[in-house]
Amino acid sequence: MRRCFDLARLGAGQVSPNPMVGAVLVHNGRIIGEGWHQKYGEAHAEVNCLRSVAPENRAFIPHSTLYCSLEPCFHHGKTPPCVDLILQHKIPALVVANTDPNPLVSGKGLEKLKAAGVNVKSAVLEEEGLWLNRFFFSWITRKKPYVILKWAQSLDGFLGKTGERTPVSEAASIRLVHKWRSETDAILVGTNTAVIDNPRLDTRFYFGKKPLRVVFDTHGKIPSNYHLLDDSVETWVYGPKRLGIFIKTQFFPQENQSVAIPSMLDNLAKNNHATLMVEGGARVLQQFLDGNEWDEIRLLQNNRRLGSGIPAPSLPANAIPVTSFGIGNDRVEIFRRSTTC
Repeated sequence: MRRCFDLARLGAGQVSPNPMVGAVLVHNGRIIGEGWHQKYGEAHAEVNCLRSVAPENRAFIPHSTLYCSLEPCFHHGKTPPCVDLILQHKIPALVVANTDPNPLVSGKGLEKLKAAGVNVKSAVLEEEGLWLNRFFFSWITRKKPYVILKWAQSLDGFLGKTGERTPVSEAASIRLVHKWRSETDAILVGTNTAVIDNPRLDTRFYFGKKPLRVVFDTHGKIPSNYHLLDDSVETWVYGPKRLGIFIKTQFFPQENQSVAIPSMLDNLAKNNHATLMVEGGARVLQQFLDGNEWDEIRLLQNNRRLGSGIPAPSLPANAIPVTSFGIGNDRVEIFRRSTTC
């Protein structure tokens, strides 16, 4: 099953709002096929797994066990049901980590397979599977994107110097952040960050998709020649419409930023954006924390001190540590939100 998870992660950033799924076909302890969901709207993991079986091994398919990180689909969507494919190939046994929470599936696939005589085992490494597809599960069950708050701070707890661009993280961490961006559907910053840093919010230091850019600019302070208004990629601006021709940029007039947050989250969900990464600044991050509109925090801490500046947000009481690791002179700490606090 962990091999399924490894394969599933290869689809990160390419399959949203669908889940990441990996599949492995095993005959007598030997893997004879494996695959993953590679791109939204294209073949699912089970299809790619069976396609990968070499001609000399195809006779073993009806005598093998199929491992899937998620319940095979039961309904006709952009592709045919994978449940029917399993029955068509007469695969006798299936092992899955998680049941698909999509109401169109939700255990129906497993029940159909059991009724047809397939030996089904579920909930194998279930918690790991839930964490793997936490973006998808949030989008399906709560009808809202999974919100990641990300910030970098100095050892003495500052985001940067007041009123000036202050790089805190080192090159390796910046590349990691661009990897994170490539795996999310949308990135958000507030007015002050946009004005002071003039960010591109792109993935130029890592390969992958270009996520939707979202910026709060309720009073139209961002200079018209800044990157976020260059119309180079899809961008949502919560603020007054600007003069000029915009093809990829939409404006949503908002006078109150706190009101804009729930409206923006609703818009993201309705437009199939299952993940949002909030990259600052301090005021925006604090508004998401105060409203408990967050699911995960990714904190990068450098080992140098700034002495003064903009204080970083405090970790909320309901933040549960998940993992931490070093990267150069930075320390990365990841937290998830407790649902019991």
